[in-house]
Amino acid sequence: MAQAVTSDLPSDAPTGHHQSTAAGEALIRLLTRQIKGITERHRSSQTSVQQRLDALRSPHAGSALRLEGALHLARPAYLPPDEAGLARLRQLDAGLRVIEAAFPQVRTDAEICRLTCTMLEGAWHSRALAPPREEEQAAVCDCALCHRLPTPPVRTLDDYDWRHSAGRPLAVKTWPYRRELDSVLTGGWSWTRQMNDLEHDLGHRHRYEDDILVFHEYKRVIDTIDTGRLTQLIEDRLAENFSTNTARALVAGLFAAHKRAVDEYWLQQHSTGAVTLPQSNPLSHSTYSALQMMDCLFWHVAPDTELWQEENLASLLLCRVIDDMADVRADALTGEISNFWLADLPAHTKALYGASAIALVKYGCTPEAHDPMWNTWLMTTTIVWMGLTGRHALWFDGITQGLPPADACPLCDLQPNPCTGILTDGTTLTVAPRATVPALSARAAELSARCREQHPRAWPLFDAELHAFEAVHGPWSGDVDNAWEILRRTFIAGVEASMAPSPGRARAVQVDAGVVGAERFHALHDPRTGREDIALLAYMFACAHPHFLWNAMGYVPTGVAGDWLDG
Repeated sequence: MAQAVTSDLPSDAPTGHHQSTAAGEALIRLLTRQIKGITERHRSSQTSVQQRLDALRSPHAGSALRLEGALHLARPAYLPPDEAGLARLRQLDAGLRVIEAAFPQVRTDAEICRLTCTMLEGAWHSRALAPPREEEQAAVCDCALCHRLPTPPVRTLDDYDWRHSAGRPLAVKTWPYRRELDSVLTGGWSWTRQMNDLEHDLGHRHRYEDDILVFHEYKRVIDTIDTGRLTQLIEDRLAENFSTNTARALVAGLFAAHKRAVDEYWLQQHSTGAVTLPQSNPLSHSTYSALQMMDCLFWHVAPDTELWQEENLASLLLCRVIDDMADVRADALTGEISNFWLADLPAHTKALYGASAIALVKYGCTPEAHDPMWNTWLMTTTIVWMGLTGRHALWFDGITQGLPPADACPLCDLQPNPCTGILTDGTTLTVAPRATVPALSARAAELSARCREQHPRAWPLFDAELHAFEAVHGPWSGDVDNAWEILRRTFIAGVEASMAPSPGRARAVQVDAGVVGAERFHALHDPRTGREDIALLAYMFACAHPHFLWNAMGYVPTGVAGDWLDG
């Protein structure tokens, strides 16, 4: 956000006195004005991927699935914030004004934060007090995607006692500066910055004070960032060594604190009986996307020249979708309002978003995807980090009871797609027979041979997925020993658990995934083989049959019961 932009809501008016609906409309207009269309360089990379895959398969007509652009869809009307919400918004505005005075370069960031928080307050208020709407009976959809939607087992809060925000400690510390940052959770953000910055060297790898991780603990943020302390922080340190990302981290920290505060306020109201929160929430397709933009725009900050490119924003939104897919049922139980899968959307639209996330992971595994922009490893590192933290449901809820058939699986046949227009003009997914290579490269063949020897029941599926992966990625040249140790304890263990249904076995795979992540995470930083390993693991965790990511996307609604769990 190199230039300052003002919204249709005057900043000098008392924050929160505007209707939440007006804030939502202004936010959409502000986002729409900021977004820059797809670059020719990016378009050329997409064409190259398609041509390369077409050369590996016989011509076959595919089917198309259309998803409309989120920012152009209708938005619901919300109640204005209540008195407690207005007080929170005034506190937020005071902090934002301090930042804007010191750093006018981030006025746009601050305005997006104001509008998003005003909309969020109204959404919570509407959820709690608006008259219940007549639920429309959704027509049964028999499309290829909806037909594959999973039927998850019923869960309770006790099933998610493993889901702490911090994740498991890393065996090799990524951030040695402070003990509280030495975890898989924060290590994942640092790791993505390093992967992106290997060639560009924008300084994100080693500039701790410029990183949003300073504010990653929501409760600590809201207790410690007051206007007085913020002013002192700016005067003592930040103004001496200024960067725009430093100020953006302050804005994002205030947003994270505000979001946590409003979540906890309404869940406390629910628990005391002051209000009754319905299991559903009033977020529409469009407002969810706008809310998630603030929730993720500043966690992986691209250079100013790329921050508002469509291709960057699509990756940001779909990374949040992936996170929500795996977190979905814990969030269903805890009442997290921003969770996409609880929004007021038909199942078919949710399925399209899940499929878009898978298609983008596939695209992120192609060599062409990593040429045009800085933030191109975000999707692949995100899914690998999720698979290795032990705090996500990827293996726990993603293990199906009995392997589904691989023949004519539309998820296998989803074509790689960057889903660039997901916020603006829409995106079209293609389902067509996937390409495979006739023979594996030397290192991929070694992985296949090890599986055939040690896990013969899982080998046919594993070998077939390696052939499909190399069609997308090209010959693989990663670290055989490291990739094998991770895959045998994650993907292969999950396949075997699906062959012998056991809820206990599913939990064991998930727990061990966190253990192997702590043990092997450091090897994925190797500049010679790390990106090769990341691409393979991302494909196996998100795109390979039996599609553990997709199988984790369902939820069974039960009573809302907020607690310390972090969405």
